[in-house]
Amino acid sequence: MFVENVPKTISNVEYCKQVIRSSGSVGANYIEANESLSKKDFVMRAKICRKEAKESGYWLKLISCNQESENQKEKLIQEATELTKIFGAIITKSE
Repeated sequence: MFVENVPKTISNVEYCKQVIRSSGSVGANYIEANESLSKKDFVMRAKICRKEAKESGYWLKLISCNQESENQKEKLIQEATELTKIFGAIITKSE
């Protein structure tokens, strides 16, 4: 897991906690969106997913890495960006 391999500085510890929370929220809200009771509820959950994916990318950018972890960090930032775009497209098509 990425967060286990980053240097344990005071700021990195806090940023990693935030990454874990926001990235976990993307998955949890996606499950809730798929179980939504209405279209309005689905769109709201998808918007939360988009917001949390964007936030995950932000926290990842703040983490200071060694060379080994830097490539993995960049891939995760790219994935967060792609998820933000995917949820944006889902929202646009659902509204």
